[in-house]
Amino acid sequence: MYLDHFGLTELPFNITPDTSFFFASRSYQEALNTLLIAVSAGEGFIKITGEVGAGKTLLCRKLMASLGPEYKVAYLPNPYLEPRSLLMMLATELSISLPEGAGQHEVLNALNLGLLEFARQETRVVVCLDEVQAMPIETLEALRLLSNLETEKRKLLQVVIFGQPELEDKLSHPSIRQLRQRISFDYKLDRMGLNELHAYLMHRLFIAGYRGPRLFTGAALWWLHAYARGTPRLINILAHKSLLAAFGRGQHSVGMREVRAAAADTCAVGLRWRPLWLGSALALVLGIAGATLWMVQK
Repeated sequence: MYLDHFGLTELPFNITPDTSFFFASRSYQEALNTLLIAVSAGEGFIKITGEVGAGKTLLCRKLMASLGPEYKVAYLPNPYLEPRSLLMMLATELSISLPEGAGQHEVLNALNLGLLEFARQETRVVVCLDEVQAMPIETLEALRLLSNLETEKRKLLQVVIFGQPELEDKLSHPSIRQLRQRISFDYKLDRMGLNELHAYLMHRLFIAGYRGPRLFTGAALWWLHAYARGTPRLINILAHKSLLAAFGRGQHSVGMREVRAAAADTCAVGLRWRPLWLGSALALVLGIAGATLWMVQK
């Protein structure tokens, strides 16, 4: 791998949502500020939407890492559950004991008692649900009913939902219009701008141990942003492959050629943007090596 070649201690462009690599772009910082203000205000439902690969899961984990010890956080990454399973998972996350063989009514009652105990301890409960666009309608309704639990002063739990734009269509369903009315804070993640891209790349490289000069040329940045369309996950994939291509050529910087080779090797890049006259990054590197060997032998 290219770690030693570029003086890195770890891979800088993994697509795993690692909060140590969190970059406060304009949209990310605005979204995080919205979440922190909404949670501190004790609002019931908070919604964050964004395209595939926009960084919703990373933002969710950054929120959880930012909350102090006065909060108890339940994280449910798999929303495709029927109502009773959702309530049981929530009870497990909150360490609330359930009677054996409990039905939905018993589970809801146990949750109510557990949440009241958290309230007595002055612990605020926050539930974070990812990929909510995949949640069945009846489970969303059960979630709304759960949000009815409250004391005279405040809600017993707050719910933060993260989802793709299709979530808007699901929330417009007549059967859950009451849930839509309870969403008091709403933010849509934007794509990353070209003016933020260099700082983003250098931030991740620095966290990964890089201490050298500028690594991506201006042309490389332009093409990288065009191919990835400002989507952080695609940026990471293309940046990683671009470093691989540069390493394969023995270079210590990434130019337009390496980014275009990376794009040709990435199916997520639309055909409209893929340079069809280029093969994959690996094929290009091997072709150059083969031509060099032939010339030496000749």
